Amino acid sequence: QVQLVESGGGLVQAGGSLRLSCAASGFTFSRYSMSWFRQAPGKERELVARMSSSGVSTNYADSVKGRFTISRDNVLNMVYLQMNSLKPEDTGVYLCKAERSELGINFWGKGTLVTVSS
Repeated sequence: QVQLVESGGGLVQAGGSLRLSCAASGFTFSRYSMSWFRQAPGKERELVARMSSSGVSTNYADSVKGRFTISRDNVLNMVYLQMNSLKPEDTGVYLCKAERSELGINFWGKGTLVTVSS
């Protein structure tokens, strides 16, 4: 059974930091690219950061470059998002996604809520 379970969200003041974690199980983690998306109230889901299966390649939304860092551990089957210098506009539900685009397969977690107060 495939599971992606996010944790680490919460309430933080602007300028603060949070580290999100996503625990993966039920599939061959090391073969999947991993991404973090976020969805703010009334807005479309947007890609925040993506890391290739090997961990060599990363992509970030322009709005988070220099502040957020994605990482993964292919032994522990975990992916992380370190978020620094948080802004109120970073508020939203953060979701973890596993993808093998060449097979058209993807899995989603249920998300963890991040609230940044001004």
